[in-house]
Amino acid sequence: MANREKVKETNQKKQQFIWGWLFILPTMIGLFILNVIPIFQTIYQSFFKTGAFGRGNEFVGFGNYNRLLADASVWQALFNTLKYAIVEVPCSIAAGIILAVLLNRKMKGRTVFRTIYFLPMVAAPAAVAMVWRWLYNSEFGLLNHIVNTVGFSSVNWISNPNIAFISIAVVGIWSNIGYNMVLFLAGLQEIPKDYYEASRIDGASGIKQFFAITIPLISSTMFFVTVTRIISALKVFDVIYMMMDVTNPAFYKTQSLVYLFYKYSFIESNKGYGSAIVMLLLAVIMIITLIQLKWQKKWVNYY
Repeated sequence: MANREKVKETNQKKQQFIWGWLFILPTMIGLFILNVIPIFQTIYQSFFKTGAFGRGNEFVGFGNYNRLLADASVWQALFNTLKYAIVEVPCSIAAGIILAVLLNRKMKGRTVFRTIYFLPMVAAPAAVAMVWRWLYNSEFGLLNHIVNTVGFSSVNWISNPNIAFISIAVVGIWSNIGYNMVLFLAGLQEIPKDYYEASRIDGASGIKQFFAITIPLISSTMFFVTVTRIISALKVFDVIYMMMDVTNPAFYKTQSLVYLFYKYSFIESNKGYGSAIVMLLLAVIMIITLIQLKWQKKWVNYY
């Protein structure tokens, strides 16, 4: 009898194991085809140069990487990308946390407000960029109309090299607040209410509760959002592509690494050099992610 139960339990575990793999197999196949294989193809391509008239590939070894190290536009693009991430990520995370805390309370129209703040996330990036480009228009834009009404002169929001990257980062912040807010809402709803009730009895104010209870207990969510947002910010392309013209005076100060990859790979048909640029971006993302993974032990609280 005992042996029969063991055999039955073993068969059940085997079935669970098989069904578990069957359920995740489509995702694994998709990841392998769409992510793993392209990574190795990109590494391979980075050691070649596209032949004349786009025919064939010429092996150049580390020639693309040597060119990359001496290319000022690549390092300027890397600097632009890092500046964008430094502005966009902290601001979108801070705004997401504040909105999540405000919309986690009992209030009228809470679902409506949550939907409104999340809408930019589901809007087409091209549509978002075009709307903001109109808002930033130096002659007919709504923002300059407001500025002129107050009594100030018009601002070249996306043609001034000193502030253009901030203007683009504002679009990124506005677009991603809803995504961050939803994730933080999920984290807030996992916090036991007993902590707040006990602290309220001890006389803790709302601000004290926010920094002593809320922030530490959603630190794991903050870590996840930070990692994913930094990776996404370092891959910024669509906003810059749609909002900045090549003739724009601020274009050189705003083009990102991914834009350079697009330029060399698809406009100039030099996929080898474009692949080398992508490998630089991959290295930067891996280094930053590894630093975050090591640093998380000091501030992330897994309760």
